Amino acid sequence: MEDEHVLVDDLEEYLGPEALITTSGSYYGVFDDHDGKNATHFVKEKLLNYIVSDVAFPISVEEAVQHAHLETDAAFANACSLNNALSSGTTAITVLILAREIFVANAGDCRAVLCRRGKAIEMSRDHKPHVERSRIEALGGYIYDGYLNGYLSVARAFENWHIEGLKGGNCPLIAEPEVRRAVRIPDDEFMIIGCDGFWDVFTNESAVAFPRKRLQ
Repeated sequence: MEDEHVLVDDLEEYLGPEALITTSGSYYGVFDDHDGKNATHFVKEKLLNYIVSDVAFPISVEEAVQHAHLETDAAFANACSLNNALSSGTTAITVLILAREIFVANAGDCRAVLCRRGKAIEMSRDHKPHVERSRIEALGGYIYDGYLNGYLSVARAFENWHIEGLKGGNCPLIAEPEVRRAVRIPDDEFMIIGCDGFWDVFTNESAVAFPRKRLQ
């Protein structure tokens, strides 16, 4: 597996005037694939456009992000139905900054950590199967050796429609994100977003301490 990322420092410049972005904004994301990179590329290219084109944006950003995840998931499922060779999956974490507001959306086991006054503040929750056992079992799924239905190490992700029993209807793997909102303050220094491979090596505190020492 290899992760992909997106860096958009200026939303208005990136999207153009038709996007009707009325405030300063930025967008960042990390996408970690499994079973091929097609899903990663699709979500990386499409998710932001679905967010800003949603009827709820920018009045209710959380709602727009929720809708966009599900719409992106369904769009890729449709693409896979036309070309089975595209079948694959990806986790995703995105950070949308609009003026002083920060919206972190996570589906999977990537993670975002904010450095505020030198302290590490976790801005997302890892969606490991054991964390969502109740929801998984209520939908007829199971956890075997830490894996969802004995196959995936995450409880939320995009796509994977090719894996029998995981997606579609009331199946246990979902693309719905958890969205967290925060208001930026002067003491916010930086944010780190990374895939599970990064966080397997670094604790939140050590990940923050390393760049902070070099930035001082």
